[in-house]
Amino acid sequence: MYKTILTEQSEDGILKITINRPEKLNALNSDVIADLSKAIFDLHTNQAIKGAIITGAGPKSFVAGADISEFTLLDAQGGRKLAEKGQMEVFDRIEQSPKPVIAAVNGFALGGGCELAMACHFRIASHQAKFGQPEVNLGLIPGYGGTQRLTQLIGKGRAMELMMTGAMIDAQEAYRIGLVNHLTEPENLLDKATDILRVILSKAPLAISRIIDLVNTASIGDPDGLKKEMDAFGELFGTEDMNEGVTAFLEKRKPVFKGA
Repeated sequence: MYKTILTEQSEDGILKITINRPEKLNALNSDVIADLSKAIFDLHTNQAIKGAIITGAGPKSFVAGADISEFTLLDAQGGRKLAEKGQMEVFDRIEQSPKPVIAAVNGFALGGGCELAMACHFRIASHQAKFGQPEVNLGLIPGYGGTQRLTQLIGKGRAMELMMTGAMIDAQEAYRIGLVNHLTEPENLLDKATDILRVILSKAPLAISRIIDLVNTASIGDPDGLKKEMDAFGELFGTEDMNEGVTAFLEKRKPVFKGA
């Protein structure tokens, strides 16, 4: 089904997506973008999938950027189309997924790899991970949302410096500045991501999807954010999950949410 990624779905609905080009440090090319597009479409539409973890094959790399060899074939129009395809079909759809998506970063996350990790709802990294947006070294800028998401995550000044210098930072610095949520030993990375995702999946799915949407709204400074929060808060009062959650709390038992 896929040329460049591996997928594995657990019984409790967790989809693991592994970019599988270890000989190329899992670099993004047109085939990877096409495969990720299919996998993310499945995430959105398959009701058996409750959430996802995205990682890279092998110990060296999450995704070490784009496959630069493809760039030699592009002119200005082709470059614009490349950015549009990646953003619209993969990166934006990950960010806007109503189901939680966690990046498990196990090595180099550079260029498009850093952008892929940032499109996920949050990031967990091994101590061996390294992050950066080195496109300036090629006479380019990030094209898959990096200028926007890095600024939203770590602030204008730090984002400016990282992108203008093309510097690479280690996992500890990424954690310090808020680019990643947790650090783990390499062998514990996927277990940590899975444990956190299972906690999230034990909560009310409709509430989780509203949180994703509203936090995304806040990150772009939507002036209607507070109104949208009030509307969503009210809408959830009309759901079965809200009745179950309140009833379970009063009865001192664990709720059983159905996403309805």
